[in-house]
Amino acid sequence: MVWGMSRKGRFALMSLGATALLIAIASLSNGVGLGQRAIAQTMADHYLAATADTVHWGYFSQDLAPELVMNSGETVTVETLTHHANDDASLMVMGDPGAESVYEWTEDGKGVDRRGAGSIDPEVYTVGAGEGAGVHILTGPIYVNGAEPGDVLEVEILDVAPRPSANPDYEGRTFGSNAAAWWGFHYNDMLEESREVITIYELDSTGEEDYATALYNFQWTPQTDPYGVVHEIIDYPGVPVDHDTVEENYEVLEGVTVPIRPHFGVIGLAPAEADIVDSVPPSYFGGNIDNWRIGKGATMYYPVAVEGGLLSMGDPHAAQGDSELAGTAIETSLTGTFRVTVHKQDELPDTVLEDLYYPLLETDTEYIVHGFSYPNYLADLGETAQQDIYANSSIDKAMRDAFRKMRHFLMTTQGLTEDEAVSLMSVAADFGITQVVDGNWGVHGIIKKEVLPMA
Repeated sequence: MVWGMSRKGRFALMSLGATALLIAIASLSNGVGLGQRAIAQTMADHYLAATADTVHWGYFSQDLAPELVMNSGETVTVETLTHHANDDASLMVMGDPGAESVYEWTEDGKGVDRRGAGSIDPEVYTVGAGEGAGVHILTGPIYVNGAEPGDVLEVEILDVAPRPSANPDYEGRTFGSNAAAWWGFHYNDMLEESREVITIYELDSTGEEDYATALYNFQWTPQTDPYGVVHEIIDYPGVPVDHDTVEENYEVLEGVTVPIRPHFGVIGLAPAEADIVDSVPPSYFGGNIDNWRIGKGATMYYPVAVEGGLLSMGDPHAAQGDSELAGTAIETSLTGTFRVTVHKQDELPDTVLEDLYYPLLETDTEYIVHGFSYPNYLADLGETAQQDIYANSSIDKAMRDAFRKMRHFLMTTQGLTEDEAVSLMSVAADFGITQVVDGNWGVHGIIKKEVLPMA
């Protein structure tokens, strides 16, 4: 954050090219963002830092003013912060101006007050403003000139870099957190009493190594936030953990290395069905898809629902398995560079984007469709959708949706008959569980380009 500048002044800086922006920030502030240093070699047309002024916490909204305006085909470097950094603030917040501004929380106020799509009325909410009905720190939104409802927005991930710790005691090191939490699939099926356990991981901050190792873990104990609210469980994002109240166990996963697959759990557009939408359940507009394949070299396609698209991203992960079983990945802050392109509605016929109504992932070798228990839960479940989705999801429904989307993709873009599509899916497509922890459960379907007639 460039302290002392007006919002208008910061907005003007965001419109500069990356080189000019870095020079401008260096001349105005001693606190150049760590994400800027980590990815400075990747030049982009725009740079969007993560600060208390440029993020929204826990929700998408078509009513948010854009933090950046860009043209189709331009590139942008975006800093993203994990919402689990306060699991160990000394490792992931301390000394980092951007993270400190976002996580600031004293008895007098918060850097980002609203955390979630719930009530912000102190007479109504219980655990905090926004009620934690949505948890992810999202950078943006970005308004893309020319994007209109009916179009498709392409987001190509050109580069991903870790955000190293700014604490001088941990210089050159990067950390992340995995919370095995109450919303995890495992929680009510444990051999002993149900409990929430957080494991802190370390990964290479240069990006040259391809693994992470567990540093220590601890069991969540009731935590009292700066407003005096006691959190018996992890029920509100960004609650600072008092490490004097937990027992740290450093004998954890000894000899185990976890392959690193840096990716963004959340990339999405603003939906049109509601003014403010919980960031947790994914849907047709993307959002919290939590597919570890959405990393460097991948391209995502999203149906546009509102003017400008209003692209936001966050929930950065170092590693995650299919299902995200315990509730989270290795949650760590990342900086990404993206190319964003608008595909106009009248240009979509006879392409792989024809009649696209769901988020589609493309890699060098595959197309991947994303099925959900409810393909558009906001419309499917009515006025109480944002509450009901958490009680109505199932893998059966998500698999049915993934099948239907793969069938649609093969018939619409590849010219197959239904019988041909069904046979090809049965012998060549791989379906897997994306996640079972995000309210609207996900199943993905993968088809290799080499088997497609029109690839």
